[in-house]
Amino acid sequence: QVHLVESGGGLAQAGGSLRLSCTAFGSLFSSNIMGWYRQVPGKQRELVATLTSGGNERYADSVRGRFTIDREYKNTAHLQMNNLKPEDTGNYVCNARGYNGNAVIGDYWGKGTLVTVSE
Repeated sequence: QVHLVESGGGLAQAGGSLRLSCTAFGSLFSSNIMGWYRQVPGKQRELVATLTSGGNERYADSVRGRFTIDREYKNTAHLQMNNLKPEDTGNYVCNARGYNGNAVIGDYWGKGTLVTVSE
């Protein structure tokens, strides 16, 4: 079992920056993806950024060039959010997913950390 704990959310002004962190407690599979998703009331949860254990990154078009995901000590993922916009507001939820080949063998979610960006 893997338990994810997020931190770093808060209030920022448009144009500002925030850095989110997510630490996985427990044993992550050697082949895995850690990433961030954004949840806004009334909308479907959307991918923000992911980073595989092999170093492959993926970003939503809306954040590419402004957000950067990186990983530390294999079990921690950070999301550096620069040039924030009001539309970045939402609950940012961390996800960790383990793979064996193409098969998902573990899928874990945190509770999220709230990001609010004002004009």
